Amino acid sequence: MKTYYRAIPQTDAARPDGAYPLAGGWTWFTHVELLQRGQSSRSVAATDIPPAVLETLTKPRPPIASMSMTEPQVMGILNVTPDSFSDGGQHHAPEQALERAREMVAQGATLIDIGGESTRPGATEVPVEEEIRRTAPVIAALSGDIDRPISIDTRKAPVARAALDAGADLVNDVAGFTFDPDLAPLCAEQGVPVCVMHAQGDPATMQNNPTYDDVLLDVYDFLEERIGALESLGIPRDRIITDPGIGFGKTLTHNLALLARLSLFHSLGCPILLGASRKGFIKVIGNAPAPEGRVGGSVAVALEGVAQGVQILRVHDVEETRQALHLWQAVTTGEYHGA
Repeated sequence: MKTYYRAIPQTDAARPDGAYPLAGGWTWFTHVELLQRGQSSRSVAATDIPPAVLETLTKPRPPIASMSMTEPQVMGILNVTPDSFSDGGQHHAPEQALERAREMVAQGATLIDIGGESTRPGATEVPVEEEIRRTAPVIAALSGDIDRPISIDTRKAPVARAALDAGADLVNDVAGFTFDPDLAPLCAEQGVPVCVMHAQGDPATMQNNPTYDDVLLDVYDFLEERIGALESLGIPRDRIITDPGIGFGKTLTHNLALLARLSLFHSLGCPILLGASRKGFIKVIGNAPAPEGRVGGSVAVALEGVAQGVQILRVHDVEETRQALHLWQAVTTGEYHGA
């Protein structure tokens, strides 16, 4: 029976001798939770797990797209769509998109993620030509204007190619490189980093009664398989980011199960991206019907992700997230070294 190893992360200022760094980052651990399908979990000392597993959990993740993975990064969301669930239509025009990107950089975004196809629940597919028309000109304008890496949020190889030609640095695929068979080979050919996300179903149908045997382990197995597939095509693990896909084909219960044990995904040996900003479960738990009213809940979830060692936060509210992150880091360490 397969055993899964989840480092139990801690951030207390009193770090004991012999504690291990998680993914070479800011959290540490002394114990690991062992998980098996259909069995109760148990905790063991980190010294008792296989050496290869311990090495994967502890080794620093190399920089991706010039960003250090030894400190939290903030990915600002820039949807150049008329219908995204939270900010659709607000940055549809290139000049609006450029203004918003500049604003996010000034607020502390270390990466800008540009998408031209809404992936909200119930959204329909956008034609390739239209998606390129929305994204490529914006990326071309941004790449010559802002000093930050740019990612293209797409499932389609032609859109990614146009974006990379325009200056994008990373490909972020919500379909986990299962939608377009030409996308992963393109990324391998171009030598660009990728983010592979889990989703059950496509946006049009993903919230129609999603079911899992064990959502945490099912998502882990999917990401593990996709990493192997990407490696076989020539994309090395040190250029792969993983995303458990909060809200993509998952109920509130599924989302909470993933969020409670996010640190499991460090066992894959790749940086983790968390994209929970303004999602529907925050609406329910936080009693916040309007997306713009979910800032507090979004920040709370982001900080819990950072406490579990998540390296990249994908957010709408850059300024609030960065402020909260600075305060979290200061009060966790008891130190402040200035802006």
